[in-house]
Amino acid sequence: MWLFALPALLINICIILVPAVLTFTAAFFMWDGVGKPAWAGLANFQNMFADPVFWSALTNNFIWTAIFLTVPVCLALVMAAALLMAPKARIVVQSIIFLPRIIAVAVTGRIFQGMIFSPATGIVAWLNERGFSISDPLADPDRSLYAVAAVDIWHWWGFLAVVFLSAMRQISVDQIEAARLDGAGFLALFRYVLIPGIRPTLTLMLILTVIWSFQVFEFIFIVTRGGPAYGSEVLATFAYRHAFFEGDVGQAAAAACVMSLFGLCATAVYLWLQITDDAQST
Repeated sequence: MWLFALPALLINICIILVPAVLTFTAAFFMWDGVGKPAWAGLANFQNMFADPVFWSALTNNFIWTAIFLTVPVCLALVMAAALLMAPKARIVVQSIIFLPRIIAVAVTGRIFQGMIFSPATGIVAWLNERGFSISDPLADPDRSLYAVAAVDIWHWWGFLAVVFLSAMRQISVDQIEAARLDGAGFLALFRYVLIPGIRPTLTLMLILTVIWSFQVFEFIFIVTRGGPAYGSEVLATFAYRHAFFEGDVGQAAAAACVMSLFGLCATAVYLWLQITDDAQST
């Protein structure tokens, strides 16, 4: 049995464990990515914690996590429940809401930049021509993070809805029909039957959302590059900027360690929940 698992284990060691160890090691060295690394101890972490941009990026990651644990999850749950009750429209609507997920991230970012938020060519320009006074949210440090989050929500929530719908379809039809016969309306059915019925899937997707929220990079880099004035900077763009623009690989590695720490914490919570559920079921 171990021989069958050996190839996958070796691949994981090569592409996950080894780079992770090297990144953790690099966090304790001063290195520009080209010359000889010099031992720095905890200096990279000290410099990073003294940098206000780091704390702004970390705060933005927490804001991003809060947004994605609520808005797209709630939208997806309601849509999945509605589609479960409307089987005739299910295939068409599923295809429509999943479509944004198959569009490349770069294309999605450019679409929203040019066709939605642009004050010259987008919907914002069209509204301004009709008497509104709306500025480009991507150019506002206070709104840029939320504007990029809106782009990612459009790209993400349909996928969540399809996942939740697949989980809801595994719930016993007899259980749903029994609830209906007892007079349960949509809200009661949603709260007392559907949500408890997909709890394992919901828990997994919430944990993955936390992990992905602390790894978010593509949309922010494509749409705002962390700007303006670091208004949409997150840990991933903070690390990227230090590694490739400022030649400070050590501090970039330190930021990556912080990102990994939150991912490990989320994974630990998920494992604890799994162990607790297994203990209760036995």
